[in-house]
Amino acid sequence: MPTVPCLPSMGNMANLSNLTFPWMESSRRFAKDRLTAALSPFTVTRRIGHPYQNRTPPKRKKPRTSFSRLQICELEKRFHRQKYLASAERATLAKALKMTDAQVKTWFQNRRTKWRRQTAEEREAERQQANRLMIQLQQEAFQKSLTQPLQQDPLCLHNASLYALQNLQPWADDSSKITSVTSVASVV
Repeated sequence: MPTVPCLPSMGNMANLSNLTFPWMESSRRFAKDRLTAALSPFTVTRRIGHPYQNRTPPKRKKPRTSFSRLQICELEKRFHRQKYLASAERATLAKALKMTDAQVKTWFQNRRTKWRRQTAEEREAERQQANRLMIQLQQEAFQKSLTQPLQQDPLCLHNASLYALQNLQPWADDSSKITSVTSVASVV
């Protein structure tokens, strides 16, 4: 009958660090492989499998640069005033913030991309709001037209400019034209 190991007492907790479980082996092996690869960067390892996978593995990425709050604050302040920097301005700012020229350049490129995305999202939200408002107004006008008969506006009937414009339109048929402003006014 197999025995089940019992858990160590609290006094023996220090011995737990020496215990290894099967699922820990793969992560330890992986860590060892990473350490070996880091110590010997000039060795080329080849992948085995599909022919397209039989390439050299990609180089390790440079870790993400983290900036201090002061640096970000100054970069944001400058970006708010000026979206693009000349090379001399960029070099001056980089020196003042103790950053490299490339870091400032990359930060501004990334910030402009974020700014364009944000403004595009804002414009899209405004456009959708305007569309919703237009649809609502159209629905209200349609409902109003169903419940109320169409009445002619007396201002349009007495407006000589509208009369003149109507008579200048060559495509309008003669039956729909107003004959004269005075004759229409006398009818009302």
